Amino acid sequence: MAMGTSTLPENFHAPMVFHMEEDQEELIFGHGDTYLRCIEVHSHTLIQLESWFTATGQTRVTVVGPHRARQWLLHMFYYVGSQDSCRHNQGLEMLELVRSQPLTNHDLVASISVPPYTRDLSLASRISGTVCLSVPQPFPYQVFYLSSLYS
Repeated sequence: MAMGTSTLPENFHAPMVFHMEEDQEELIFGHGDTYLRCIEVHSHTLIQLESWFTATGQTRVTVVGPHRARQWLLHMFYYVGSQDSCRHNQGLEMLELVRSQPLTNHDLVASISVPPYTRDLSLASRISGTVCLSVPQPFPYQVFYLSSLYS
């Protein structure tokens, strides 16, 4: 390895960070974060949950891992938090999938082809913050900020 070369994989350079309501965190990760480890293993990601002492009981969520896996999880978080029953049910199916088995390339590609429904305003109160996803490419990394989804 050359001097000055980072030893961290590129997946760790641009984590996805956002805030989630406490009740949604419990729905996704289970009481006491029971499902956290299996979601990490099945999505090939590392997920850090940090409870914040706020009036709304938000949790800061940091996800590192492959771009497609982070994007898949983001879609799942959006859909689970949606008040649209069709989207919510799709999110619950995605949640059951990632809890029960490793995600395949087919799962990851299928999720990317259907962008989250950004007009569901209920999501703005359920997930907040600036989400950034890096696009794998040569340095310097290009980062897309999806903060408009939360305003």
